[in-house]
Amino acid sequence: DLLVYRCLFLYLTEQALLVVCDWELAEARKKDALDQARVHGEKPPAELLAEERGVHSSIEADVRDYLHTKTYRESEDMHAGVESQLRSGRANVVEFWEAILKRIHIYKGKAFLKEFHAKMLRKRLQLLEQPMDVVDKPETANVLSPMQEGGVTDDKGLMSPEPLPKEEMMQSEEEAGSFSPQLLHGDETEGAVDPEDDRAALERKRVDVLEEQQRQMQEVMASKPAPSGGNFEMKAIKAMGAKKEGDAVFGTGAEVNLDSQVYWWHDKYRPRKPKYFNRVHTGYEWNKYNQTHYDHDNPPPKMVQGYKFNIFYPDLVDKAKAPTYTIEKDGNSTETCIIRFHTGPPYEDTAFRVVNKEWEYSHKRGFKCTFERGILHVYFNFKRQRYCR
Repeated sequence: DLLVYRCLFLYLTEQALLVVCDWELAEARKKDALDQARVHGEKPPAELLAEERGVHSSIEADVRDYLHTKTYRESEDMHAGVESQLRSGRANVVEFWEAILKRIHIYKGKAFLKEFHAKMLRKRLQLLEQPMDVVDKPETANVLSPMQEGGVTDDKGLMSPEPLPKEEMMQSEEEAGSFSPQLLHGDETEGAVDPEDDRAALERKRVDVLEEQQRQMQEVMASKPAPSGGNFEMKAIKAMGAKKEGDAVFGTGAEVNLDSQVYWWHDKYRPRKPKYFNRVHTGYEWNKYNQTHYDHDNPPPKMVQGYKFNIFYPDLVDKAKAPTYTIEKDGNSTETCIIRFHTGPPYEDTAFRVVNKEWEYSHKRGFKCTFERGILHVYFNFKRQRYCR
């Protein structure tokens, strides 16, 4: 009978494990298939849709809540009762009881495994709660008695451990830790460092490091060459492009002397005029009038067609504020005007006298007004005058 009960118990445990594992794997595969279909924008498989249409979601939730709290014995009785009700036709809500009959074996397996786990856990706790020195209990004697009846004839206390003397126990405890490394505290005669002296020495070392860093920075700044005007001129020539026919250097001796002003930053910065590299573009205008009265052997007088200004501001205090230019009237002549370039300290305003004509502001016509790398570029051409009779 015991052998049959043991085989039956093992069979029930194995069946419960198989049922629960198969159900969990099927649910995981179903969830994975639905997620993949949702990610790829496809429709879920037809068999999954058929399963979802089989039972309403509300009934599924009711079945889960109804079977979740049942024990294994209660699930067994309910299984038999539901089958008898459906077989006799006495079930009121057929869909609900059919859903329970379809899923009761899953929850029955879960309940069986849960009770089995609780039983094994209680046995384990009982073994842990037993004192280790209690060996000759009546239960132990009863368990060992069949072995003694089987022909093993030994003395009564042969297999019981004998208590050791107190001296031997102390010696064994000392020997148990004899292989552990001993903690070394160092030389007791070694002098300790005063915390205040240690902190002062650390502060002195920090000051030495800062002074060395400052010295290295000053050496680097001293060895760095100052920006020369030639470099700015090369940048300006590169920005203006190759010199064409009719182009000439403009600005040498053409700078307008402005009235002296008192700037607020005179005391802090030495005021100075910015350097510049300008170019004026001249050429012939072959309009109808000039075509009638002049030819290539006897060309008309050259006309100013545009200017290119390159003003250098390498040492601006506020580098985020770009220089600006303004056009002012020339009090000496109406055919010319004054273009004034203004920026912040330490540079003073500088101005030039140019031809008073209408500008072309189109980028395709050569207009440019940018401030980059400490250079203000202002390029413009004049609109062409058309001759009308």
